[in-house]
Amino acid sequence: MSPASPTPQSPSRRTGARIKSPDLLLAESGADLEGHGLRRTMGLFQLVCFGVGAIVGTGIFVGLSDSVAEAGPAVVVSFVLAAVTCIFTAFSFAELGGAIPVSGSSYSFAYATLGERVAFLVGWCLLLEYGVSVSAVAVGWSQYVNELLDSLVGWSLPAALSSGPGDGGVINLPAVVVVMMAATLLVRGIRESAGATAAMAVLKIGILIAFCAIAFTAFEDGHLSPFAPQGMAGITAGASVAFFSYIGFDAITTAGEEVRNPRRNIPIAIMICIGVVTLLYCAVALGAIEALGADAVSDKPAALSLVVDKVTESSVGGGIIAFGAVVAIASVVLAVMYGQTRILMSMSRDGLIPRVFERVSPKTRTPVANTWIVAVVFAVPAAFSSLDVVVNLTTIGTLATMAVVNIAVIALRRRNPELKRSFRVPLYPVSPVLGVGFCLYLMYGTGWTTWVQFVVFLAVGALVYAGYGRSRSRLVSPGEPRDPVPSGPTAG
Repeated sequence: MSPASPTPQSPSRRTGARIKSPDLLLAESGADLEGHGLRRTMGLFQLVCFGVGAIVGTGIFVGLSDSVAEAGPAVVVSFVLAAVTCIFTAFSFAELGGAIPVSGSSYSFAYATLGERVAFLVGWCLLLEYGVSVSAVAVGWSQYVNELLDSLVGWSLPAALSSGPGDGGVINLPAVVVVMMAATLLVRGIRESAGATAAMAVLKIGILIAFCAIAFTAFEDGHLSPFAPQGMAGITAGASVAFFSYIGFDAITTAGEEVRNPRRNIPIAIMICIGVVTLLYCAVALGAIEALGADAVSDKPAALSLVVDKVTESSVGGGIIAFGAVVAIASVVLAVMYGQTRILMSMSRDGLIPRVFERVSPKTRTPVANTWIVAVVFAVPAAFSSLDVVVNLTTIGTLATMAVVNIAVIALRRRNPELKRSFRVPLYPVSPVLGVGFCLYLMYGTGWTTWVQFVVFLAVGALVYAGYGRSRSRLVSPGEPRDPVPSGPTAG
């Protein structure tokens, strides 16, 4: 089956349901072979590092203090609650990623099970998830760059050049720099990007382990009392905030067309990443609170550096943590931008957004124009906004997407029971149902104002689909070529 001539008997085109069959998705992407101009170069180790690189960053280095402010010492329970939500959904991602190893991630999974309209809205939510994540992470990177400079040379960038107007500055220049650095590396090739992400992932895991070793030397069990000052409501609110720390593990499935043996490696990488990250987060949160107490950690953007400085009574340790944070957060920018470009490429390949996003450079085998457009779009809010006002909106959008993925597993089991699956959700159908339930529970914890914002956001997405994507969908207008459009011999 050629990628240029997928099967014409899609059930969606006969019934009007607009559901793209898994066979059609695999045919267009090149299935398990080289496809759509991309190159399979990532092995299991690189994929695990890519996943850790996409997850561990601002959420723990910067956002820990926000979770502590909500839950107090019970933030450890909040991290576990957020992790449980991710684990059930991770099972679903693992099954779908092994069955349909394509670049579109949850967008493609929704297309194969729930139809084009739902898929477009999932892609719309992913634009918010990945876009705000990168911009917010870049802002966090800027904070730690100043911490590192202050530790090394006793000087930091002036507020005018390191903060947006909402935080008393003019432009957040470091945030723009890290986004552009990530884009430069991404357009060079997936091999270079994967290698850099792997190195940064190993380094930041080492830094967090070193933090735990230092923090636990100042253990004081009295700092854990009162354990849950705000009760279950505080734990739930803390979990909703902590969930932002886990955003990114789904990016593993966006590498479906650039991973060797994706049916085996994608499910394994997802499970390893969730396990490693959860253990790290709980250990770091417990170590920080036991060392200084919840009040000292709450609302401190560079909390980990503060803990190490206080425990060691020196700025050297804090400088090392700041260096680790700079590396960690840069790797998140790189990995999440990669995921965003691949999702846009899949949506473009389906005709739902302009074709410029599917063009692959014949020289670098990467979507060059797509990457630079994403970089510019992400750099603007990173430069001029703190993005605090939309973090909850990002969280609820991500949770909604994860709920859809859990539903998609059930729908695909019923629609395509014979489909080859390298991993199956355990305790089916209980696990995906619990996944939906936990997602809805954390969505409830974001507050009613966030729900209003989310409904408005979805309404705008529905209008964009009705006005642009629906009439241009290649599922109903198959005459257009589906092969990647080269961006020219000099691209990249």
